[in-house]
Amino acid sequence: MSNEPFDAEQNAVLTKSYKFAVRMLKLYEHLRLTRHEYIVSRQAVRSGTSIGANVEEAVGAISKAEFSAKLSIAYKEARETSYWLRLLHDGEYLETKLFESLHTDCQELCKILFTILRSTGRA
Repeated sequence: MSNEPFDAEQNAVLTKSYKFAVRMLKLYEHLRLTRHEYIVSRQAVRSGTSIGANVEEAVGAISKAEFSAKLSIAYKEARETSYWLRLLHDGEYLETKLFESLHTDCQELCKILFTILRSTGRA
């Protein structure tokens, strides 16, 4: 799998998931230092960084089944991250503007991952 060309949509999800992970690390630091919130933000950073890690593993997959399985995990982690972001926002730990920016990026990742999964026959 890793020797096959990685198409534009998959390159986009690789780049977007990495940048999103960096944003989630910064969010965790912000919430920890300014809001003294440790529990939910820790869950959010865990799932938010896991998206990119699973996409990266998919790139190195040795079979189509492994590729699909890793992207499926990435999709589930993106859905989980959406949940934690909504919870942080509704719990008034996360300002609306920051929430909307992060949540929009997260939803975009969900859509891209789902589209790729559908093209592999896994969705």
